[in-house]
Amino acid sequence: MSQRIALVTGAARGQGAAIVRRLHADGVRVAACDLLADELSASVEEFGDDVIAVPLDVTSELAWQAAVASTVDRFGALTSLVNNAGVLHRAALADETPEGFEGSWRVNCLGPFLGIRAALEQLRAAEGAAVVNTCSTGAVRAFPNHAAYGSSKWALRGLTQVAAAELATQGIRVNAVFPGPVETPMLDPATQRRLVETSVSGRLGKPAEIADAVAFLLSDQASFITGSELVVDGGQSLQIG
Repeated sequence: MSQRIALVTGAARGQGAAIVRRLHADGVRVAACDLLADELSASVEEFGDDVIAVPLDVTSELAWQAAVASTVDRFGALTSLVNNAGVLHRAALADETPEGFEGSWRVNCLGPFLGIRAALEQLRAAEGAAVVNTCSTGAVRAFPNHAAYGSSKWALRGLTQVAAAELATQGIRVNAVFPGPVETPMLDPATQRRLVETSVSGRLGKPAEIADAVAFLLSDQASFITGSELVVDGGQSLQIG
């Protein structure tokens, strides 16, 4: 496969930073994108010229256009998109607000939609083009008090399938990873302890383990895989009735 260039959102820390690290190790040039500009710059400093930090609000169409343009200006193309940015928002239905509900949807579902649209021209022209969306086991079964988060991830699951079906004939693969509980700043320490206690595997996932799954789905080893849903959850889904 020719030189690969990936744009990764939510790249400042956690899963996103691990994805950037893994792709860089695989020889991929990366545009690491996030709203957390200072953390993002610090996290990519070690990688030299093959990784650039790009500020990005995934809910803004104009910001997406600028991020793709910056990537192409620096690396000459864009061959892969990783829609990893997400927010976890918990509230009971009775306590949820329209603002809280819509905020989750804007980041978790509208953001990937805008990203695919912004990258589409470059992906159509690329060899081995691929998109990976970070979904969730919350889009496999329902968790109480997760109306905004869960429904937005179910929507992202649907968007992934529609995009895979629509773009397959254009040479663009679209897949999703479904992480279970992962040891990232998204989960507070108390939640992490509770999830470890109830886990069939006795631990949380590591960001690098999600990054491995993403790297596989972007690679030429996955060239015949599209519309796939790769669950990486340490068996969490086995416990969901």
